[in-house]
Amino acid sequence: MDTMKKPVRVAVTGPAGQIGYSLLFRIASGAMLGADQPVELRLLERAESASSARLTGTMMELEDCAFPLLEGLSAFRDPVEAFRDADYALLVGARPRAPGMERADLLEANARIFVEQGRALNASASRDVKVLVVGNPCNTNAMIAMKNAPELAARNFSALMRLDQNRAEAQLAKKLGCRVADIDRVAVWGNHSPTMAADVSFATVKGEPVAGKLDAAWLHDEFEPVVAKRGGAILAARGASSAASAASAAIDHMRDWALGSGERWLTMAVPSEGEYGVPEGMVFGFPCRTEGGVARPVADLAISEALRARIERNVAELALEAEAVKAFLPKH
Repeated sequence: MDTMKKPVRVAVTGPAGQIGYSLLFRIASGAMLGADQPVELRLLERAESASSARLTGTMMELEDCAFPLLEGLSAFRDPVEAFRDADYALLVGARPRAPGMERADLLEANARIFVEQGRALNASASRDVKVLVVGNPCNTNAMIAMKNAPELAARNFSALMRLDQNRAEAQLAKKLGCRVADIDRVAVWGNHSPTMAADVSFATVKGEPVAGKLDAAWLHDEFEPVVAKRGGAILAARGASSAASAASAAIDHMRDWALGSGERWLTMAVPSEGEYGVPEGMVFGFPCRTEGGVARPVADLAISEALRARIERNVAELALEAEAVKAFLPKH
């Protein structure tokens, strides 16, 4: 162990849920931060006794795995304590959409959660904390947390759209008869919602452009709808949400953010600095590269008019979401 790095603190909210269960063992195994990075897991569970009992069982299993990298394991009810000195925070817990619930109701219910968590991060997390919001609607939840943490840099916050990229790459690999690792430069722009713009205009397979290898009808009629509506299709098929793939995408997102993406593109929803006409501060999905723990949208891409229109549609949708939660945003 003396050759290992100093342990880092990883906070996870909603650890008793299905995504949390799929996530925690992979973090503790080293899949997220590397085989030489010890971690201390700090778990925030605010729910009632059933969730508390499930979390107790999950923690027992984590202990029984005897992960060499797991140097600490604690559960908290107070978010300020859970986030104390956290280097990474994965905000998974969120109010699920109930039958008959309108999106505006879902936005408001979750806004209350992410106001509290943003304030708690602001109060006690490391000033360099990397915050990934998984709980939906994740773009707007990330914006709420970010705005309620004024002492943390906006670039510390992101929302999970890597799952959409992973879904897009898997569909392309299946169509082209190649490995997912052969695919690069797939982008998903905008909001993690059915309006998202899955974009292959810059994509390559084995270093060659995919342009000309895919027909427009397949892209419009199959590829784009499958990527946009995949979560609903999985829910219908298995009677439960896509927890394992969401957890895997969160691991991918954090690993590449922390360790660097090299020349490969990854889709991250990050606070805009005005790139591609997206309003500043809007948490928006861009093709990004990461280096030194900083994620930056790929610059100066030639955007077609069709893609520009789809980006604008996502901007409009996120603006409506922001309007619906404006009571939860600081006035300054």
